[in-house]
Amino acid sequence: MDPFFHRFSELFKQLGLPSDIESIRLFLRAHSPLASDIALENAPFWSPAQSALLRDELMRDADWAEVVDQLNAALRSSKQD
Repeated sequence: MDPFFHRFSELFKQLGLPSDIESIRLFLRAHSPLASDIALENAPFWSPAQSALLRDELMRDADWAEVVDQLNAALRSSKQD
C-alpha cells in the first residue's frame, strides 16, 4: 500500500480552522513558540475536540501523524514569517 501524505491545509480543515495559506501563517504566528513542556494536544488554544483529534492521530500513528508532527515542530519554532 502506498503511503498517504496529508497537507497542512487538510489538517487545518480537519481541526475546523481556516485552511488558506495566510490563515495558517497567522495561526502559527499567534501561537508560536509553544513551550517545550506542553504537549501539542494540551496546548491551551485547542478546543476539546481539536485536542482529542490530535491526541488520537498521534496515538494511533495514523496517516495524519506525520503532518501533526510537522504542526508540532512549526509551533515550537520562534521564527514565523
